[in-house]
Amino acid sequence: MRHYGIEIFKELDQSFEEQFLQYGKIISFKKKETPFLDGELHRYFYIVLKGKIKSFQINLDNAKEQTLFVYREGDMFDTLVLLDGESHDVMYEVLERSELLELPIKKVREWLHTNEQFNRHFFPYIASQMRHTEELASDLSLYSTSERLSKLLLQNINPQEAHYYQLLQNLSKTEIAKLLGTVRNVVERHLKELEAQSIIENQRKNIYVKDMQKLLEKSEQLLLN
Repeated sequence: MRHYGIEIFKELDQSFEEQFLQYGKIISFKKKETPFLDGELHRYFYIVLKGKIKSFQINLDNAKEQTLFVYREGDMFDTLVLLDGESHDVMYEVLERSELLELPIKKVREWLHTNEQFNRHFFPYIASQMRHTEELASDLSLYSTSERLSKLLLQNINPQEAHYYQLLQNLSKTEIAKLLGTVRNVVERHLKELEAQSIIENQRKNIYVKDMQKLLEKSEQLLLN
């Protein structure tokens, strides 16, 4: 497993790594698949080896969709089911072909109680997920779509942003809209405004920041208004 370069695997000693190999199974999903519909998250715990899978909620009355999290290499789920055993109202969709390490959830719960190596990685990770959820709720409540888009573009090029760095690579404008809790045409309008100001270069599946200083100034201006 070490060839995946995922942080948790680098920290394991040989005996614990052998347990991962013993109990883990690599599974794969194709783009657009909707996984975990048959109660798998109550039986298994997953670590993403490569690819992107999003969790989201949807309003069935108006079909509005909000992306909650995009799981990428090294991300783990479902941490809530692991901790309390309860279902929650979240759906999943594969954004690009993905490989996951599938582990029996009972075994992972056992490691939480007995294995210091696993704990050292797991609890800081779940804390970062909680902070991400808190930030998402506050952004949706306090800031406009334009403000959230500017912030997302800055986070996308900031290596210190664990959950957002290079997240927008190969992500469609529809998926970016779902990250922001809006619709595609609104995102495209704001992107055109930024492009007209020579702040970004907007390509089909990639957005390039041409003028970081202008984007920073625009973000600060928006947040002050």
